[in-house]
Amino acid sequence: MKILVVEDEEVLAKVLEEKLEKSGDEVAIAADGEVAITLAQSFNPDVIVLDLLLPKRSGFEVLQILKADNVLKAIPVIVVSNLGEDNDIKHALSLGAVDYYVKSEHPINEIIEKIGNIVIQAK
Repeated sequence: MKILVVEDEEVLAKVLEEKLEKSGDEVAIAADGEVAITLAQSFNPDVIVLDLLLPKRSGFEVLQILKADNVLKAIPVIVVSNLGEDNDIKHALSLGAVDYYVKSEHPINEIIEKIGNIVIQAK
């Protein structure tokens, strides 16, 4: 499966990349919102893992752009963010995210398992 990880925290992006690649997945990393949109169009991922606090364009903006595109809107987006307020979670879900994880509340293995489940459901 092809996974686009949109994460500006280099250490977390690397950990996600390594763990997902060990599972046999192909991973692309975007460190900002502009690159995320470009990679979503060219990489054609099966799922996108999206942070909300990003340089250039916020994750909310990226999510809006993805879900407004006729091709990209079908890609499941899992938000993984430090933003844990109810209004942030509700806003991301209302924009089309399929799930939302607060980084500090969920171990990385749980997030990786969820990514796999969403891709299986989408196929």
